Order: sequence, then structure tokens, then C-alpha cells
Amino acid sequence: MAGFFVSFEGIDKSGKSTQARMLADYLSRVGCDVVLTREPGGTDLGREIRHVLLTSQFDVRPKAEMLLFAADRAQHVAHLIRPALAAGKIVIAERYVDSTLAYQGYGRGLDLDELKAIQNIATGGLMPQVTVWVDVPVTIARARLDAVVRDRMEVEFDARFERVRKGYAALCAEEPARWVRVDGEKSVDEV
Repeated sequence: MAGFFVSFEGIDKSGKSTQARMLADYLSRVGCDVVLTREPGGTDLGREIRHVLLTSQFDVRPKAEMLLFAADRAQHVAHLIRPALAAGKIVIAERYVDSTLAYQGYGRGLDLDELKAIQNIATGGLMPQVTVWVDVPVTIARARLDAVVRDRMEVEFDARFERVRKGYAALCAEEPARWVRVDGEKSVDEV
């Protein structure tokens, strides 16, 4: 593939969306062909799945939640990411496979090997060349979150999000050549 794939990861309210948008804006200004996307929700089907995941009043079980994320990812890769990369574009994604491993694996306790196998099926093995982890302590993220209305997943914060953050640290340590950890406590411009 001729393009370049970057993902941004981090716990909710870490600043990853802001940084992904700023990178996309900068690269566009300097003449790069950029696609900024997010998971879940990067396609029409993904937006429907996102709505279900974030607003459902049903008791969505952890494996069902993970499979919905995988369905979104499979659609996202096939209909947006792979075609953009084949066209030589830079794809910047807010969340990707590592979110599933951190949130559903480390956060919810699902088996990491099973998760990796399912994600490999959903993506056809496509991984970003670079993953930027915007790392903030849970206390900082919680303070930022308290200023907004929480969705279904954000309500389950504190202890689970500490496990998710530790999961990101473990994933970063497993693949240091792909991951870049950025201190998200700094100002937006410093980050």
C-alpha cells in the first residue's frame, strides 16, 4: 500500500481526538492528502454501531460489545481505510485495534489472544505504521469528563479506566517501534 496509517489511542478525554484533528489539519495545510476517521463511526454502518454502543439502555455483554466493535472495524477497513491507503493517502484514525485490546482485554478482562485473533480477521492484519498514545492519568481524564455529559461507556470510569491505561502501557511496551507515548497532561499545543 502506498499510503501511511497513523492511529491515536488513549483513555477517554486524553486529548487524542484533538491531536488527531490537529495533525490532519497540519498535514492538509502542507499539501498531503489526508483522511481523518474514527472508531467506532468511520462509516455509515459504523455510525449506527456507535449509536448502539454509546446510548444503548440494554445490558450489552462484554463479548457482544467487542464483536460490535469488530464488525465496525471490518467495515471501516474494507470501505475506508484500505481504499484510502491504496490511493496513497495518509489515514489518521482516532482509535483502532489497540482500543479493543486495552478496553475489552485489559479493561473488561476478555482473553487477549481471542481478541487479537478476532481483530486480525476484522482487519485482514492491517495495522498502523505509527500509533500515538496520548497518555493522561485517570484523575485528569475524570476531571475533563466531569465537564461533559457521559455516555454509557464513560459512566464506568475509575477502576476500569486505570486497567485500560495500564493496558495501553503494556501494548506500548510490546511494540515500541510502532508506539509513541505522548504526555497528555501538557497543553494542547505542547502535546
